[in-house]
Amino acid sequence: MKLISYTHAGKPGFGIVKGQGIVALGARTGQPSLKHVLDRVDSFRAYANEAPDLRLDEITYAPPVPNPDKILCIGINYQKHMEETGRERPKKPMIFTRFANTQVGNGQPMIRPRVSEQLDFEGELAFVIGRKGRHISEADALSHVAGYACYNDGSVRDWQFHTAQYTPGKNFVGTGGFGPWLVTPDEVPGIARATLTTRLNGQEVQRTSTDDLFFKVPALIAYISDFTELVPGDVVVTGTPSGVGAFRKPPLWMKPGDVVEVEIEGIGVLRNPVAAE
Repeated sequence: MKLISYTHAGKPGFGIVKGQGIVALGARTGQPSLKHVLDRVDSFRAYANEAPDLRLDEITYAPPVPNPDKILCIGINYQKHMEETGRERPKKPMIFTRFANTQVGNGQPMIRPRVSEQLDFEGELAFVIGRKGRHISEADALSHVAGYACYNDGSVRDWQFHTAQYTPGKNFVGTGGFGPWLVTPDEVPGIARATLTTRLNGQEVQRTSTDDLFFKVPALIAYISDFTELVPGDVVVTGTPSGVGAFRKPPLWMKPGDVVEVEIEGIGVLRNPVAAE
C-alpha cells in the first residue's frame, strides 16, 4: 500500500492511495493521524478495495508522518559522499536530529531562509517505524519498518558548519522535503538495491544505489534502538550520496524558483519548488 497524509478543505487526513484517488482512513479507523495506525496497517488492507473518497488533485500533500516523535538523520553513509567531504569512514553511524516543523510535503515549497543563500539538496531514502522496540536485533529489525519514502534533507551549509554540531543547519523551518507517501515494505521488495536520483530543474545531480549504504536499514535500527526506544511514526533518514551542491566547483545552491526532485525506484517522486522566506 501507499499511505498518505494530507489536508483537504483545511482539515488534516490520512489514507490509502488508490490510483489517482485516496481511500480516507480517519473516519474508518477513528484515529487522528497516520502514526496512530502504523502498528496495525495490515488490518486496514481491506479498505484498499473500497472506492476512493478524494482525488489526489483535490488535496495538499503533508509529510507522510507530520507529527513524528523523532526524526533521526544519518550523515556520511555513502562511499563517494565520504570522499567528496574529505572525511574518514565512520566506525559507527553519525546521527543528527531534525524537528517536525522542518518537514514539508510533496509539492510544498522548501524555504531558503533569509539569513543564508547556501540551501543545499540531499536526496535520501527514509524509513518509518511501525512497531516499537528497544535493543532490536538486526535479524528482527525489518519487522519494525512500516514503510519507505523519499526525503530531501535540505541543508543550510554555512549554518551547518558554524560549529562541529549540525543542528542549526539542519533545522530551518521548511527545509526537509518528505514524501510523496509511505510505501509498505511488501510493495518495494528491492528497496535494499533501489536507484536513488536527485534532479535540480530537471538536471540529474545525484544518482546511487541504496545497496551502497555503509550502515543499512537493519544496522541502523539495531544501533538506534540501543540508545532510544523506537516508536511508531519515528522517521530515520539514511544519508545522501555524492553530488551535493556544497562540494561542487563552483558550489550549486538551491534558489527561489528552482524545482528539486528526489526519485527512488519503487517509491515514486518527491517534488518541491524552492521559495524565499
